[in-house]
Amino acid sequence: MPISDHLRAVRSKIGHDLLATTAVSISLFDDQGCILLGRDAETGLWTLPGGAIDPNEHPADAATRECFEETGLLVRPQRLLGVFGGPEFLVRYPNGDLTYYTVIAFEAALVGGALVPDGDEIASLRFVDRFEWERLELSPSSRIISRQAFNHDPAPYFAAAGWRPES
Repeated sequence: MPISDHLRAVRSKIGHDLLATTAVSISLFDDQGCILLGRDAETGLWTLPGGAIDPNEHPADAATRECFEETGLLVRPQRLLGVFGGPEFLVRYPNGDLTYYTVIAFEAALVGGALVPDGDEIASLRFVDRFEWERLELSPSSRIISRQAFNHDPAPYFAAAGWRPES
């Protein structure tokens, strides 16, 4: 999976050790209420478009850029779905890199472009309804985010705080 020059430089210093980074995700629905998913070229799992935020990049710009790079579609983030994290967002890549993502997820509107997978990160793309979504093998993080997207909750999602000071 391609990485930015910034992440490549960090990886050259830390190797495969755990790296915590902030990423974005896009949920794009068609007129029938189907959500866009891409099949990851390395893992074969279905995933939402998205990726790491570059230094000094606004999250909405990163989401727009990542969606365009992976799908060929130009989108406009319209709504914050939420901020996601937890054990499902810890990924060990086939090359051994260990990365933990905090994901800022957006719902977006289509502006233009042509639906074409990049062929590098994403092997294929398709819009799926909720019934088909239930049967697909999604990455754990995309399952959590897309479930929230399908719920169309007007309030942004975040996991309730469970941390308590030791007594």
